[in-house]
Amino acid sequence: MMHTISTQDVVKILEDIATLLELRGDNPFKARAYARAARNIETGDHDLSSLVAHGELSSIEGIGAALDQKITELVTTGRMEYYERLRASLPPGLAEMLRIQGLGPKKVGVLYKKLGVASLGELEYACMENRLVELPGFGRKTQDGILVGITRLKHYKERRLYAQVIEEADMLLHSLRRQGAVDAVSPAGALRRRCPTIGTVDLVVSTDSPSEMRDLLPSLDCVGSVTGGTADQVTLLLQSGMPARLFLAAPAQFPHALFRATGSREHVAAMSEHARRQGLEMSDRGLLRDGVPLCFGSEEDIYAALGMAPVPPELREGMGECEAAAAGDLPRLVTRADISGLFHLHSTFSDGSDTIEALAREARAMGLHYIGISDHSRSASYAGGLSIADIERQHALIDGINEGAGHFHIFKGIESDILADGSLDYDDSVLQSFDFVIAAVHSRFSMNEAEMNARIMRALDNPHTTMLAHPTGRLLLAREAYHVDVKTIIDHAARRGTICELNANPYRLDLDWRSCRYAKDRGVSIAVNPDAHNIDGLHHISFGINTARKGWLSPSDCINCLGLEEIGRYLSR
Repeated sequence: MMHTISTQDVVKILEDIATLLELRGDNPFKARAYARAARNIETGDHDLSSLVAHGELSSIEGIGAALDQKITELVTTGRMEYYERLRASLPPGLAEMLRIQGLGPKKVGVLYKKLGVASLGELEYACMENRLVELPGFGRKTQDGILVGITRLKHYKERRLYAQVIEEADMLLHSLRRQGAVDAVSPAGALRRRCPTIGTVDLVVSTDSPSEMRDLLPSLDCVGSVTGGTADQVTLLLQSGMPARLFLAAPAQFPHALFRATGSREHVAAMSEHARRQGLEMSDRGLLRDGVPLCFGSEEDIYAALGMAPVPPELREGMGECEAAAAGDLPRLVTRADISGLFHLHSTFSDGSDTIEALAREARAMGLHYIGISDHSRSASYAGGLSIADIERQHALIDGINEGAGHFHIFKGIESDILADGSLDYDDSVLQSFDFVIAAVHSRFSMNEAEMNARIMRALDNPHTTMLAHPTGRLLLAREAYHVDVKTIIDHAARRGTICELNANPYRLDLDWRSCRYAKDRGVSIAVNPDAHNIDGLHHISFGINTARKGWLSPSDCINCLGLEEIGRYLSR
Protein backbone atom coordinates (compact mmCIF):
# COMPACT_ATOMS: atom_id res chain seq x y z
CA MET A 1 0.00 0.00 0.00
CA MET A 2 1.37 3.39 -1.05
CA HIS A 3 1.76 6.12 1.56
CA THR A 4 0.42 9.58 0.70
CA ILE A 5 3.49 11.73 0.09
CA SER A 6 3.77 14.40 -2.57
CA THR A 7 6.41 14.64 -5.24
CA GLN A 8 7.47 17.96 -3.74
CA ASP A 9 8.00 16.27 -0.36
CA VAL A 10 10.26 13.70 -1.98
CA VAL A 11 12.22 16.45 -3.74
CA LYS A 12 12.61 18.35 -0.48
CA ILE A 13 13.94 15.30 1.38
CA LEU A 14 16.44 14.49 -1.38
CA GLU A 15 17.65 18.10 -1.32
CA ASP A 16 17.94 17.92 2.48
CA ILE A 17 20.04 14.78 2.18
CA ALA A 18 22.39 16.50 -0.29
CA THR A 19 22.77 19.41 2.13
CA LEU A 20 23.34 17.15 5.15
CA LEU A 21 26.02 15.19 3.28
CA GLU A 22 27.78 18.45 2.43
CA LEU A 23 27.56 19.60 6.05
CA ARG A 24 29.17 16.35 7.17
CA GLY A 25 31.91 16.67 4.57
CA ASP A 26 31.01 13.37 2.91
CA ASN A 27 31.96 12.45 -0.64
CA PRO A 28 30.87 15.45 -2.76
CA PHE A 29 29.82 13.15 -5.64
CA LYS A 30 27.33 11.46 -3.32
CA ALA A 31 25.80 14.80 -2.33
CA ARG A 32 25.57 15.87 -5.97
CA ALA A 33 23.83 12.60 -6.86
CA TYR A 34 20.99 13.34 -4.45
CA ALA A 35 20.75 16.94 -5.63
CA ARG A 36 20.65 15.81 -9.26
CA ALA A 37 17.95 13.22 -8.53
CA ALA A 38 15.86 15.86 -6.76
CA ARG A 39 16.22 18.23 -9.72
CA ASN A 40 15.31 15.55 -12.30
CA ILE A 41 12.22 14.47 -10.34
CA GLU A 42 11.09 18.09 -9.90
CA THR A 43 11.56 19.14 -13.52
CA GLY A 44 10.11 15.96 -15.06
CA ASP A 45 6.44 14.99 -15.34
CA HIS A 46 6.64 11.90 -13.14
CA ASP A 47 4.01 9.94 -11.27
CA LEU A 48 6.24 8.58 -8.52
CA SER A 49 3.62 6.26 -7.06
CA SER A 50 3.10 4.60 -10.44
CA LEU A 51 6.84 4.35 -11.13
CA VAL A 52 7.43 2.77 -7.72
CA ALA A 53 4.50 0.35 -8.16
CA HIS A 54 5.91 -0.85 -11.49
CA GLY A 55 9.56 -0.82 -10.41
CA GLU A 56 10.45 1.85 -12.97
CA LEU A 57 12.11 4.56 -10.85
CA SER A 58 15.41 3.94 -12.60
CA SER A 59 13.84 5.35 -15.78
CA ILE A 60 14.47 8.78 -14.23
CA GLU A 61 17.95 9.97 -15.09
CA GLY A 62 20.36 9.87 -12.15
CA ILE A 63 18.46 7.28 -10.09
CA GLY A 64 20.45 4.10 -9.62
CA ALA A 65 19.80 1.06 -7.48
CA ALA A 66 20.64 2.69 -4.12
CA LEU A 67 18.48 5.77 -4.72
CA ASP A 68 15.70 3.60 -6.16
CA GLN A 69 15.59 1.62 -2.90
CA LYS A 70 15.52 4.71 -0.69
CA ILE A 71 12.89 6.58 -2.71
CA THR A 72 10.74 3.44 -2.86
CA GLU A 73 10.92 3.17 0.93
CA LEU A 74 9.91 6.84 1.23
CA VAL A 75 6.97 6.61 -1.18
CA THR A 76 5.64 3.35 0.23
CA THR A 77 6.10 4.03 3.96
CA GLY A 78 6.21 7.82 4.24
CA ARG A 79 9.68 7.73 5.85
CA MET A 80 13.28 7.03 4.93
CA GLU A 81 15.46 5.47 7.62
CA TYR A 82 18.67 6.76 5.98
CA TYR A 83 17.37 10.35 6.04
CA GLU A 84 16.35 10.07 9.68
CA ARG A 85 19.76 8.70 10.70
CA LEU A 86 21.50 11.41 8.73
CA ARG A 87 19.45 14.16 10.39
CA ALA A 88 20.11 12.71 13.83
CA SER A 89 23.87 12.76 13.18
CA LEU A 90 24.02 16.59 13.02
CA PRO A 91 22.72 19.37 15.29
CA PRO A 92 19.44 20.84 13.99
CA GLY A 93 20.81 24.39 14.38
CA LEU A 94 23.10 23.95 11.37
CA ALA A 95 20.14 24.18 9.00
CA GLU A 96 19.18 27.58 10.44
CA MET A 97 22.73 28.82 9.83
CA LEU A 98 22.29 28.03 6.14
CA ARG A 99 19.66 30.78 5.97
CA ILE A 100 22.43 33.37 6.29
CA GLN A 101 23.40 34.83 2.93
CA GLY A 102 26.88 33.68 1.92
CA LEU A 103 26.94 30.65 4.21
CA GLY A 104 26.68 27.42 2.23
CA PRO A 105 26.87 23.85 3.56
CA LYS A 106 30.62 23.67 3.14
CA LYS A 107 31.29 26.77 5.25
CA VAL A 108 28.75 25.77 7.88
CA GLY A 109 30.44 22.38 8.05
CA VAL A 110 33.79 24.07 8.66
CA LEU A 111 32.32 26.20 11.44
CA TYR A 112 30.89 23.10 13.09
CA LYS A 113 34.03 20.98 12.79
CA LYS A 114 36.64 23.62 13.57
CA LEU A 115 34.81 25.77 16.14
CA GLY A 116 32.03 23.51 17.39
CA VAL A 117 29.45 26.10 16.30
CA ALA A 118 26.10 24.31 16.13
CA SER A 119 23.45 27.05 16.23
CA LEU A 120 22.74 30.58 15.12
CA GLY A 121 23.35 31.92 18.62
CA GLU A 122 26.68 30.13 18.94
CA LEU A 123 27.70 31.52 15.55
CA GLU A 124 26.85 35.06 16.64
CA TYR A 125 28.86 34.62 19.82
CA ALA A 126 31.82 33.19 17.85
CA CYS A 127 31.73 36.29 15.62
CA MET A 128 31.68 38.54 18.69
CA GLU A 129 34.81 36.77 19.92
CA ASN A 130 36.51 37.15 16.50
CA ARG A 131 36.78 33.38 16.06
CA LEU A 132 36.15 33.58 12.30
CA VAL A 133 38.84 36.14 11.51
CA GLU A 134 41.69 33.61 11.31
CA LEU A 135 39.57 30.67 10.14
CA PRO A 136 40.63 29.53 6.63
CA GLY A 137 38.09 30.61 4.03
CA PHE A 138 36.52 33.28 6.26
CA GLY A 139 38.25 36.44 7.53
CA ARG A 140 37.12 39.79 8.91
CA LYS A 141 34.92 40.77 5.96
CA THR A 142 33.07 37.45 5.97
CA GLN A 143 32.61 37.62 9.74
CA ASP A 144 31.10 41.12 9.47
CA GLY A 145 28.78 39.94 6.70
CA ILE A 146 27.61 36.99 8.78
CA LEU A 147 26.76 39.33 11.67
CA VAL A 148 24.65 41.44 9.30
CA GLY A 149 22.90 38.27 8.09
CA ILE A 150 22.17 37.14 11.64
CA THR A 151 20.65 40.53 12.44
CA ARG A 152 18.30 40.17 9.46
CA LEU A 153 17.28 36.65 10.49
CA LYS A 154 16.51 37.76 14.01
CA HIS A 155 14.21 40.55 12.83
CA TYR A 156 11.10 38.63 13.80
CA LYS A 157 12.49 36.28 16.43
CA GLU A 158 10.13 35.71 19.36
CA ARG A 159 12.58 36.52 22.19
CA ARG A 160 15.72 38.61 22.19
CA LEU A 161 18.51 39.36 24.56
CA TYR A 162 18.01 42.31 26.89
CA ALA A 163 21.11 43.92 25.38
CA GLN A 164 19.59 43.73 21.89
CA VAL A 165 16.34 45.35 23.02
CA ILE A 166 17.27 48.06 25.49
CA GLU A 167 18.64 50.62 23.01
CA GLU A 168 15.51 50.61 20.85
CA ALA A 169 13.29 50.57 23.95
CA ASP A 170 15.12 53.65 25.23
CA MET A 171 14.57 55.38 21.87
CA LEU A 172 10.82 54.77 22.15
CA LEU A 173 10.86 55.90 25.77
CA HIS A 174 12.63 59.17 24.97
CA SER A 175 10.46 59.81 21.90
CA LEU A 176 7.30 59.46 24.01
CA ARG A 177 8.63 61.73 26.76
CA ARG A 178 8.99 64.53 24.22
CA GLN A 179 5.30 64.42 23.27
CA GLY A 180 2.91 66.95 24.76
CA ALA A 181 0.17 64.34 25.12
CA VAL A 182 2.36 62.26 27.45
CA ASP A 183 2.55 63.20 31.11
CA ALA A 184 5.02 60.44 32.13
CA VAL A 185 6.32 57.14 30.77
CA SER A 186 8.27 54.29 32.31
CA PRO A 187 9.59 50.86 31.28
CA ALA A 188 7.61 47.94 32.68
CA GLY A 189 7.45 44.15 32.44
CA ALA A 190 10.53 42.01 31.90
CA LEU A 191 12.40 45.04 30.57
CA ARG A 192 12.07 46.93 33.85
CA ARG A 193 12.84 43.80 35.86
CA ARG A 194 16.05 43.52 33.79
CA CYS A 195 15.39 39.94 32.72
CA PRO A 196 18.13 38.40 30.52
CA THR A 197 15.73 37.83 27.60
CA ILE A 198 12.73 39.87 26.51
CA GLY A 199 9.62 38.85 24.58
CA THR A 200 7.84 42.22 24.49
CA VAL A 201 8.89 45.80 25.20
CA ASP A 202 6.39 47.03 27.79
CA LEU A 203 5.96 50.70 28.70
CA VAL A 204 3.39 52.43 30.89
CA VAL A 205 2.26 55.83 29.62
CA SER A 206 0.52 58.43 31.76
CA THR A 207 -1.75 60.57 29.60
CA ASP A 208 -4.92 62.64 29.80
CA SER A 209 -5.22 62.51 26.01
CA PRO A 210 -5.09 58.83 24.96
CA SER A 211 -6.53 59.44 21.49
CA GLU A 212 -3.98 62.17 20.74
CA MET A 213 -1.21 59.93 22.04
CA ARG A 214 -2.34 57.07 19.77
CA ASP A 215 -2.42 59.37 16.73
CA LEU A 216 1.20 60.42 17.14
CA LEU A 217 2.64 56.88 17.38
CA PRO A 218 3.03 56.19 13.61
CA SER A 219 5.16 59.33 13.26
CA LEU A 220 7.80 58.16 15.74
CA ASP A 221 11.01 57.03 14.04
CA CYS A 222 11.40 53.85 16.08
CA VAL A 223 7.81 52.64 15.47
CA GLY A 224 7.35 50.29 12.52
CA SER A 225 3.60 49.89 12.74
CA VAL A 226 0.65 50.06 15.14
CA THR A 227 -0.83 46.56 15.19
CA GLY A 228 -3.82 46.87 17.53
CA GLY A 229 -5.07 47.95 20.89
CA THR A 230 -7.87 48.39 23.38
CA ALA A 231 -9.10 51.32 25.45
CA ASP A 232 -6.10 51.12 27.76
CA GLN A 233 -3.44 49.42 25.64
CA VAL A 234 -1.72 49.86 22.26
CA THR A 235 0.36 47.16 20.55
CA LEU A 236 3.18 48.06 18.19
CA LEU A 237 5.92 46.56 16.09
CA LEU A 238 9.16 48.50 16.45
CA GLN A 239 11.42 49.07 13.46
CA SER A 240 13.47 46.01 14.43
CA GLY A 241 10.37 43.81 14.36
CA MET A 242 10.25 43.64 18.18
CA PRO A 243 6.69 43.75 19.56
CA ALA A 244 5.85 46.45 22.11
CA ARG A 245 2.90 47.21 24.38
CA LEU A 246 1.94 50.61 25.72
CA PHE A 247 -0.26 50.49 28.81
CA LEU A 248 -2.23 53.74 29.02
CA ALA A 249 -3.23 55.24 32.36
CA ALA A 250 -4.61 58.53 33.63
CA PRO A 251 -2.03 60.38 35.80
CA ALA A 252 -3.80 59.43 39.04
CA GLN A 253 -3.69 55.73 38.13
CA PHE A 254 -0.11 55.77 36.81
CA PRO A 255 1.65 54.42 39.98
CA HIS A 256 -0.63 51.40 40.26
CA ALA A 257 -0.61 50.76 36.50
CA LEU A 258 3.20 50.78 36.59
CA PHE A 259 3.24 48.42 39.57
CA ARG A 260 0.96 45.87 37.87
CA ALA A 261 2.58 46.11 34.44
CA THR A 262 6.04 45.65 35.93
CA GLY A 263 4.99 42.36 37.54
CA SER A 264 5.97 39.64 37.82
CA ARG A 265 2.69 37.77 38.25
CA GLU A 266 4.23 36.02 41.25
CA HIS A 267 5.22 39.32 42.85
CA VAL A 268 1.80 40.88 42.29
CA ALA A 269 0.15 37.76 43.75
CA ALA A 270 2.39 37.91 46.83
CA MET A 271 1.60 41.60 47.28
CA SER A 272 -2.13 40.89 46.93
CA GLU A 273 -1.89 38.28 49.68
CA HIS A 274 0.03 40.71 51.87
CA ALA A 275 -2.68 43.32 51.31
CA ARG A 276 -5.44 40.81 52.09
CA ARG A 277 -3.87 40.02 55.46
CA GLN A 278 -4.13 43.75 56.27
CA GLY A 279 -7.80 43.98 55.32
CA LEU A 280 -7.11 45.58 51.93
CA GLU A 281 -7.76 44.38 48.39
CA MET A 282 -5.45 44.72 45.40
CA SER A 283 -7.34 44.78 42.11
CA ASP A 284 -6.95 46.11 38.58
CA ARG A 285 -8.37 49.43 39.87
CA GLY A 286 -5.70 49.77 42.56
CA LEU A 287 -5.27 49.10 46.25
CA LEU A 288 -8.77 49.18 47.74
CA ARG A 289 -10.03 49.81 51.26
CA ASP A 290 -13.70 48.87 51.63
CA GLY A 291 -13.95 48.83 47.85
CA VAL A 292 -12.63 52.38 47.46
CA PRO A 293 -9.30 52.88 45.60
CA LEU A 294 -6.57 54.57 47.58
CA CYS A 295 -4.63 57.37 45.87
CA PHE A 296 -0.83 57.25 45.62
CA GLY A 297 1.74 59.60 44.20
CA SER A 298 4.31 56.90 43.46
CA GLU A 299 4.99 53.17 43.55
CA GLU A 300 6.94 53.70 46.78
CA ASP A 301 3.72 54.95 48.39
CA ILE A 302 1.97 51.67 47.51
CA TYR A 303 4.62 49.66 49.34
CA ALA A 304 4.60 52.11 52.27
CA ALA A 305 0.81 51.74 52.62
CA LEU A 306 1.43 48.03 53.21
CA GLY A 307 4.21 48.66 55.72
CA MET A 308 6.94 47.57 53.29
CA ALA A 309 10.16 49.01 51.95
CA PRO A 310 9.95 49.59 48.17
CA VAL A 311 11.06 46.48 46.29
CA PRO A 312 13.55 47.20 43.46
CA PRO A 313 12.06 46.06 40.13
CA GLU A 314 14.85 43.51 39.59
CA LEU A 315 13.75 41.59 42.70
CA ARG A 316 10.06 41.38 41.85
CA GLU A 317 10.05 37.68 41.00
CA GLY A 318 8.02 36.20 43.87
CA MET A 319 11.07 34.77 45.63
CA GLY A 320 10.63 36.09 49.15
CA GLU A 321 11.15 39.76 48.35
CA CYS A 322 7.79 40.80 49.86
CA GLU A 323 8.60 39.12 53.18
CA ALA A 324 12.05 40.72 53.18
CA ALA A 325 10.54 44.14 52.38
CA ALA A 326 8.04 43.82 55.23
CA ALA A 327 10.81 42.80 57.65
CA GLY A 328 13.22 45.50 56.48
CA ASP A 329 15.66 42.84 55.23
CA LEU A 330 16.07 43.80 51.57
CA PRO A 331 19.76 43.98 50.59
CA ARG A 332 21.53 47.11 49.38
CA LEU A 333 21.96 46.01 45.79
CA VAL A 334 25.24 46.46 43.94
CA THR A 335 25.47 49.28 41.38
CA ARG A 336 27.88 50.13 38.59
CA ALA A 337 29.40 52.83 40.84
CA ASP A 338 30.48 50.11 43.29
CA ILE A 339 32.71 48.37 40.73
CA SER A 340 36.41 49.18 41.16
CA GLY A 341 37.90 46.88 38.54
CA LEU A 342 37.27 44.23 35.91
CA PHE A 343 38.67 40.76 35.38
CA HIS A 344 38.38 38.45 32.36
CA LEU A 345 39.64 40.67 29.54
CA HIS A 346 41.04 39.33 26.27
CA SER A 347 43.67 41.23 24.30
CA THR A 348 45.37 40.89 20.93
CA PHE A 349 47.63 38.30 22.54
CA SER A 350 44.78 35.79 21.97
CA ASP A 351 41.40 36.51 20.37
CA GLY A 352 40.80 40.09 21.49
CA SER A 353 40.62 43.01 19.06
CA ASP A 354 42.40 45.60 21.21
CA THR A 355 45.77 45.88 22.86
CA ILE A 356 46.37 45.72 26.60
CA GLU A 357 47.31 49.41 26.53
CA ALA A 358 44.01 50.32 24.85
CA LEU A 359 41.99 48.24 27.31
CA ALA A 360 43.78 49.93 30.22
CA ARG A 361 43.12 53.42 28.81
CA GLU A 362 39.41 52.69 28.41
CA ALA A 363 39.18 51.20 31.90
CA ARG A 364 40.76 54.30 33.41
CA ALA A 365 38.34 56.49 31.45
CA MET A 366 35.52 54.45 33.01
CA GLY A 367 36.80 55.39 36.46
CA LEU A 368 38.18 51.94 37.27
CA HIS A 369 41.33 51.31 39.29
CA TYR A 370 42.43 47.93 37.95
CA ILE A 371 41.88 45.33 35.26
CA GLY A 372 42.83 41.68 34.99
CA ILE A 373 44.02 40.47 31.60
CA SER A 374 43.16 36.80 31.03
CA ASP A 375 43.81 35.63 27.51
CA HIS A 376 43.12 32.06 26.46
CA SER A 377 45.44 29.21 27.37
CA ARG A 378 47.33 27.10 24.86
CA SER A 379 44.68 24.34 24.49
CA ALA A 380 42.33 26.94 22.99
CA SER A 381 44.21 26.95 19.70
CA TYR A 382 41.08 28.17 17.91
CA ALA A 383 41.32 31.36 20.01
CA GLY A 384 45.06 31.93 19.70
CA GLY A 385 45.83 30.42 23.11
CA LEU A 386 49.11 31.58 24.69
CA SER A 387 52.33 29.61 24.47
CA ILE A 388 54.89 29.83 27.27
CA ALA A 389 56.84 32.36 25.21
CA ASP A 390 53.65 34.44 24.69
CA ILE A 391 53.08 34.48 28.45
CA GLU A 392 56.60 35.74 29.12
CA ARG A 393 56.22 38.50 26.53
CA GLN A 394 52.84 39.52 27.92
CA HIS A 395 54.08 39.65 31.49
CA ALA A 396 57.02 41.80 30.51
CA LEU A 397 54.68 44.18 28.69
CA ILE A 398 52.31 44.43 31.68
CA ASP A 399 55.23 45.08 34.06
CA GLY A 400 56.32 47.96 31.85
CA ILE A 401 52.83 49.49 31.74
CA ASN A 402 52.38 49.13 35.50
CA GLU A 403 55.62 51.00 36.24
CA GLY A 404 54.14 54.33 35.22
CA ALA A 405 50.46 53.62 35.90
CA GLY A 406 50.08 55.43 39.23
CA HIS A 407 46.94 54.44 41.11
CA PHE A 408 45.96 51.90 38.45
CA HIS A 409 47.14 48.33 38.06
CA ILE A 410 46.97 45.55 35.48
CA PHE A 411 46.84 42.09 37.04
CA LYS A 412 48.32 39.18 35.11
CA GLY A 413 45.87 36.37 34.55
CA ILE A 414 44.94 33.53 32.25
CA GLU A 415 41.68 31.87 31.24
CA SER A 416 42.94 28.33 31.58
CA ASP A 417 40.99 25.57 29.93
CA ILE A 418 39.74 22.86 32.25
CA LEU A 419 40.84 19.74 30.43
CA ALA A 420 38.65 16.64 30.23
CA ASP A 421 40.16 15.13 33.39
CA GLY A 422 39.76 18.35 35.39
CA SER A 423 43.40 19.41 35.23
CA LEU A 424 44.37 22.92 34.11
CA ASP A 425 46.19 23.79 30.94
CA TYR A 426 49.67 24.51 32.32
CA ASP A 427 51.79 22.96 35.02
CA ASP A 428 52.27 24.56 38.45
CA SER A 429 55.45 26.41 37.50
CA VAL A 430 53.55 28.38 34.85
CA LEU A 431 50.30 28.81 36.80
CA GLN A 432 52.09 30.34 39.75
CA SER A 433 53.43 33.12 37.54
CA PHE A 434 49.93 34.62 37.27
CA ASP A 435 48.22 36.92 39.75
CA PHE A 436 44.97 35.03 39.15
CA VAL A 437 43.74 32.04 37.16
CA ILE A 438 40.25 31.76 35.69
CA ALA A 439 39.37 28.11 35.07
CA ALA A 440 36.93 27.51 32.22
CA VAL A 441 35.25 24.64 30.36
CA HIS A 442 35.49 25.17 26.60
CA SER A 443 35.23 21.62 25.28
CA ARG A 444 33.66 18.18 25.81
CA PHE A 445 30.25 19.68 26.62
CA SER A 446 28.57 16.27 26.14
CA MET A 447 29.86 14.76 29.40
CA ASN A 448 27.18 13.44 31.73
CA GLU A 449 26.44 15.31 34.96
CA ALA A 450 28.58 13.14 37.23
CA GLU A 451 31.58 13.44 34.89
CA MET A 452 31.18 17.21 34.45
CA ASN A 453 30.73 17.77 38.18
CA ALA A 454 33.88 15.78 38.94
CA ARG A 455 35.80 17.57 36.19
CA ILE A 456 34.94 21.06 37.45
CA MET A 457 35.41 20.19 41.13
CA ARG A 458 38.88 18.85 40.42
CA ALA A 459 39.73 22.15 38.73
CA LEU A 460 38.46 24.01 41.80
CA ASP A 461 40.69 21.80 43.95
CA ASN A 462 43.74 23.15 42.12
CA PRO A 463 45.32 25.70 44.51
CA HIS A 464 46.07 28.01 41.57
CA THR A 465 42.39 28.35 40.54
CA THR A 466 41.15 31.79 41.59
CA MET A 467 37.74 31.76 39.95
CA LEU A 468 35.46 29.61 37.82
CA ALA A 469 34.37 31.19 34.51
CA HIS A 470 30.82 30.98 33.08
CA PRO A 471 29.99 27.99 35.30
CA THR A 472 27.25 26.37 33.18
CA GLY A 473 28.49 27.17 29.66
CA ARG A 474 25.08 28.34 28.48
CA LEU A 475 24.52 30.79 25.64
CA LEU A 476 21.17 32.51 26.02
CA LEU A 477 18.67 31.59 23.26
CA ALA A 478 21.44 29.54 21.62
CA ARG A 479 22.91 26.75 23.74
CA GLU A 480 21.67 25.00 26.84
CA ALA A 481 23.94 24.62 29.84
CA TYR A 482 26.06 21.50 29.85
CA HIS A 483 25.00 18.77 32.26
CA VAL A 484 26.16 20.10 35.60
CA ASP A 485 24.65 20.40 39.07
CA VAL A 486 25.22 24.11 39.71
CA LYS A 487 24.48 23.85 43.42
CA THR A 488 27.05 21.07 43.81
CA ILE A 489 29.65 23.25 42.09
CA ILE A 490 28.76 26.30 44.19
CA ASP A 491 28.93 24.21 47.37
CA HIS A 492 32.40 23.00 46.36
CA ALA A 493 33.49 26.56 45.57
CA ALA A 494 32.34 27.53 49.07
CA ARG A 495 34.50 24.79 50.60
CA ARG A 496 37.52 25.75 48.50
CA GLY A 497 37.13 29.53 48.84
CA THR A 498 36.95 29.86 45.05
CA ILE A 499 35.27 32.81 43.33
CA CYS A 500 32.44 32.10 40.88
CA GLU A 501 32.13 34.32 37.86
CA LEU A 502 28.99 36.11 36.82
CA ASN A 503 29.91 36.47 33.16
CA ALA A 504 28.47 39.83 32.08
CA ASN A 505 28.53 39.11 28.37
CA PRO A 506 24.85 39.54 27.41
CA TYR A 507 24.97 36.23 25.50
CA ARG A 508 25.92 34.40 28.70
CA LEU A 509 24.89 36.11 31.97
CA ASP A 510 26.21 32.98 33.63
CA LEU A 511 25.78 32.46 36.63
CA ASP A 512 22.04 32.76 36.23
CA TRP A 513 20.52 35.22 38.71
CA ARG A 514 18.86 32.43 40.68
CA SER A 515 22.21 30.73 41.15
CA CYS A 516 23.74 34.05 42.20
CA ARG A 517 21.37 34.14 45.13
CA TYR A 518 22.29 30.58 46.09
CA ALA A 519 25.99 31.47 45.90
CA LYS A 520 25.40 34.51 48.10
CA ASP A 521 23.65 32.36 50.69
CA ARG A 522 26.59 29.92 50.64
CA GLY A 523 29.11 32.72 51.14
CA VAL A 524 30.72 32.37 47.71
CA SER A 525 32.27 35.56 46.32
CA ILE A 526 31.16 36.61 42.85
CA ALA A 527 33.28 38.31 40.21
CA VAL A 528 31.12 40.30 37.76
CA ASN A 529 33.35 39.91 34.70
CA PRO A 530 32.73 41.35 31.23
CA ASP A 531 34.59 38.60 29.28
CA ALA A 532 35.55 41.48 26.99
CA HIS A 533 37.10 40.82 23.59
CA ASN A 534 37.32 44.51 22.68
CA ILE A 535 36.98 47.94 24.26
CA ASP A 536 33.21 47.98 23.82
CA GLY A 537 33.03 44.70 25.72
CA LEU A 538 34.23 46.44 28.90
CA HIS A 539 30.88 48.20 29.04
CA HIS A 540 29.02 44.87 29.17
CA ILE A 541 29.60 45.15 32.90
CA SER A 542 26.22 46.95 33.07
CA PHE A 543 24.42 43.78 31.94
CA GLY A 544 26.26 41.81 34.59
CA ILE A 545 25.19 44.34 37.22
CA ASN A 546 21.56 43.83 36.15
CA THR A 547 21.90 40.09 36.78
CA ALA A 548 23.80 40.63 40.03
CA ARG A 549 20.97 42.82 41.29
CA LYS A 550 18.36 40.23 40.28
CA GLY A 551 20.45 37.75 42.26
CA TRP A 552 20.21 39.89 45.44
CA LEU A 553 23.95 40.66 45.38
CA SER A 554 25.39 43.49 47.46
CA PRO A 555 28.80 45.16 46.96
CA SER A 556 30.18 42.91 49.73
CA ASP A 557 29.26 39.85 47.62
CA CYS A 558 31.21 41.03 44.55
CA ILE A 559 34.99 40.67 44.65
CA ASN A 560 35.59 43.41 42.09
CA CYS A 561 33.97 45.97 44.36
CA LEU A 562 37.16 45.80 46.43
CA GLY A 563 39.58 48.73 46.06
CA LEU A 564 42.98 48.34 44.47
CA GLU A 565 44.92 47.69 47.66
CA GLU A 566 42.29 45.28 48.98
CA ILE A 567 42.12 43.23 45.78
CA GLY A 568 45.91 43.14 45.64
CA ARG A 569 46.04 41.67 49.13
CA TYR A 570 43.25 39.22 48.27
CA LEU A 571 45.01 37.90 45.17
CA SER A 572 48.37 37.56 46.91
CA ARG A 573 46.95 35.39 49.71
